[in-house]
Amino acid sequence: MQGPDDQNNDDIDQGVTIFEIIEDANKDIPILLREADIAIDPYRNARKCSTCMWPKQKNGIVPVPFVISPHYTVKDQSLIYSALKEFEMMTCVQFVDRSSESDYLSIESGAGCWSYIGRSSGKQMVSLSSPDCMVYGVIQHEAMHNLAFLHEHTRTDRDNYIDILWKNMDKVYMKNFNVIYGNTLNLPYDYTSVMHYHRYAFSRNGPLLPTIVPKPDPTVEIGQRKGLSNLDVKKINAFYSCNLCREKLGQLSGSFTGSSNSATNGGGNCLWLIQVPGKKVSLQIVNLSIFSTDYIKVYDGLTKSSPVLLARTSGLKLFISLVSSGRNMLVEFVSTSSSKLSIFKAIYSTVV
Repeated sequence: MQGPDDQNNDDIDQGVTIFEIIEDANKDIPILLREADIAIDPYRNARKCSTCMWPKQKNGIVPVPFVISPHYTVKDQSLIYSALKEFEMMTCVQFVDRSSESDYLSIESGAGCWSYIGRSSGKQMVSLSSPDCMVYGVIQHEAMHNLAFLHEHTRTDRDNYIDILWKNMDKVYMKNFNVIYGNTLNLPYDYTSVMHYHRYAFSRNGPLLPTIVPKPDPTVEIGQRKGLSNLDVKKINAFYSCNLCREKLGQLSGSFTGSSNSATNGGGNCLWLIQVPGKKVSLQIVNLSIFSTDYIKVYDGLTKSSPVLLARTSGLKLFISLVSSGRNMLVEFVSTSSSKLSIFKAIYSTVV
């Protein structure tokens, strides 16, 4: 795949959720859609579907061929490539430039933001109108549909986690809130998913009457603005049986640990993608005990092609402090067959 390796995405309107953008872009478009942005029967569902999966190669990679319309600007193409590149970093799915594959995605600036569910035969259109749909999280939302995922609020077990307030929506939109049969991939309900509706989705009175209320805590935030959540990453890896050690960290601050055991079990390396809501990431690596040919490496951006903040580092160190140039930082830990246990702990925070 060609394209940029990093996208800070600083121009996202932080006051508008992904699905609000999709709702607005899809108003009155001449396309028959279900659940507002799905151009296929909604019962074809990632928690049930097998025929709509993209095939996995012997090397464990799931390639998804695609082409981008030449009518997009260079900036638009850059954003699309960057949003799709994150899937490659965090899962075994790789969106790859099409060569001669018969089944492929055709990303076009059509009317609104919409896509089909999973893989279908031949050319498969993905509509990302410019400029309305040119938002990092919107692109990833539609890409999740292409991988065979539906909206989080349609999960079989959703009534344990949210209340649907039918009285607050127009009857014509009620079908968008139907539960879809299928299993949950043995993963928790994800209020933070890029696939979750916002609180006032299809309300008959805008931001005054909610249609979705989390429970037991009604103040829990739903309908995010950034992109893939950590559980979105885990869902993709579970659905496509990706044996990978990957974490997406998107809170204001937090911590994580890495060890040679987890890296070995995850294919030899672990990746932590930190994507904070502020301007920069501050990272402190503490208790670093890395032996033999094992090492830790830190990148100033979304991918391993981004500038290096910390070159291959091993040995014993008590403290390393780093600051990114933007809101993304990638931490890589690689482990081989070392006889000693390598381990480290890292603490991150947001620089506003």
